Amino acid sequence: MASASCVTRNHIDLWNERFLREGPVPISFGTVLRGSLLPIVIWLGALVFVCVIYGPVVAVVIGGLFVALFLAGFVFRRRSGHSVKCSFYGAVGGVLDKSMLGF
Repeated sequence: MASASCVTRNHIDLWNERFLREGPVPISFGTVLRGSLLPIVIWLGALVFVCVIYGPVVAVVIGGLFVALFLAGFVFRRRSGHSVKCSFYGAVGGVLDKSMLGF
């Protein structure tokens, strides 16, 4: 797989299909974040709510869960032969995408 076009697009397709052309294309990290605005807003809203209601320790635990899932996604992608850039983008997009399955 060419590292120039090795990027996951699944979460972007779920939220905003008009961002990208068909097939794998190189994308920027900003595009990954733009395609994931809803999950980012929900994660941040949940962290602020939990911090206000229960205290910052619980918010840190939820943030730690996000980081742990990100690291797991990054390691899985690296082990399957993806580049570091692709693994980073895919891990961010994967965590944000999979965190919205219940919605």
